[in-house]
Amino acid sequence: MLTLYSYPDLFGVADNNPFGLKVYTFMRLCGLEFQHAHILDTKSAPRGQLPYLTDGDASIGDSDAIIAYLTGKFDLGIDAGLTREQQDLDFMMRRTLDDLYWPMSYSRWRDERYWPAFRDAIMTTHMDISREALEAAREYNHLRYHYQGIGRYEPAQVYARGVADLRMAADLIGGKAFVFGTTPRTVDAAIFGCVANIYFYDIDTPLKRYVSSRPELVRHCLAMRELISV
Repeated sequence: MLTLYSYPDLFGVADNNPFGLKVYTFMRLCGLEFQHAHILDTKSAPRGQLPYLTDGDASIGDSDAIIAYLTGKFDLGIDAGLTREQQDLDFMMRRTLDDLYWPMSYSRWRDERYWPAFRDAIMTTHMDISREALEAAREYNHLRYHYQGIGRYEPAQVYARGVADLRMAADLIGGKAFVFGTTPRTVDAAIFGCVANIYFYDIDTPLKRYVSSRPELVRHCLAMRELISV
């Protein structure tokens, strides 16, 4: 049995990390049978990061590597028929979403205006998670932001970067149901992983205000949630 290990849910979203939610959504879209285990401890994870997937004795880390593994093993056709140009757009969009992760994460763990609401939501939803564990995670994330670089920006600059990433996603969707037409693809799962973790959060960040201002992103997010909830 396939088992996906990822971070806990929050605000009705299956994983409060965009990369775990991307894989979860991909697997649901493809109709794969799997178990979903919510964890915080990353010691058993390849590269010490979540999400990761186990398949028998195999353990695969990194969301894109997991998707590639599943696509190859099960001969999944979710991206069948994409042109080379569409494949390139998929790749560039996923790299853009990798960049969006940092402003999103910053808004939860670093920005003093939003950290208390995020902390309290986690502790209310998951009573087994202690304040001490969250404070330790916050300190760790502060170091990550510093060495990645986003932690050296002013908050307004951080969110401007995130909004630019979201603008690209909204423009790419445009008036279509999904990025490449009427059928959801892997790139739609990736966009949902990020946008759902902004739109459904009950925390009024600049990123959420921008998502709410773009009907393309809201429509896409609601449609994706409906698809994976069936």
